[in-house]
Amino acid sequence: MMDMIAGALQEAWLNFSEGFAAFLPRLIAMLAIVAAGWLIAAAVAFVVRTLLALFRFNKLADRTGTTEMLKRAELPAADRLTATMVFWVLWLGFLFSGVGSLGLTGMEQLTSEFVHFIPRLFVAIAILIAGFVLANFAWRATLLTAVNANLPSARLLSGGARFLVSLLAVAMALEQLGIAQHVVVTAFAIAFGAVMLGLAIAFGIGGGGVARRIVDQHFPEKPDTKDDDVSHL
Repeated sequence: MMDMIAGALQEAWLNFSEGFAAFLPRLIAMLAIVAAGWLIAAAVAFVVRTLLALFRFNKLADRTGTTEMLKRAELPAADRLTATMVFWVLWLGFLFSGVGSLGLTGMEQLTSEFVHFIPRLFVAIAILIAGFVLANFAWRATLLTAVNANLPSARLLSGGARFLVSLLAVAMALEQLGIAQHVVVTAFAIAFGAVMLGLAIAFGIGGGGVARRIVDQHFPEKPDTKDDDVSHL
């Protein structure tokens, strides 16, 4: 009986030793890949931040209103945020590659999905940046137009235009990422329809007089010119 127990323990120890000896090189390779990936990602992020500072990327962010939105969200400056995003994307790629080298079940599929997710992520970021730029442009254009036309609540109209454009950009970015596509599209349609209906009802009920004055100011009625009943010879 004792010989059987000793033999089983010896066999289990041999299996563990062989498995650990086969796993140890993979573990060392994974740690090397992750460490090298961290250094490479940090170097690339530093280069990206330096280039953005050289091309005055923060000045462009100030002009488009991105800096103001980042400050409201308590986020770092535009160049630092971009470099940080580049660092995390690269390092996560190396991390998944390192974990995949361990030969764990399912890691190859996860790594492949992450690699296919990176282009969609950059497209979504580009959509957000373009959307915020267009939203700021729509805000300024609507504000100037409303002020020049002496429309009431000019700031409210311009803020609503910026909100709608930003909402559209966020919905498009989430759809690009594939995050709850049907929910995002449905929620955006409901929100957009509710806002438009609310504005129409509010303007129809409370802005009838304003609408009348705007029409009278921009489209005055022309006096009727009737010919004399008696034509002169």
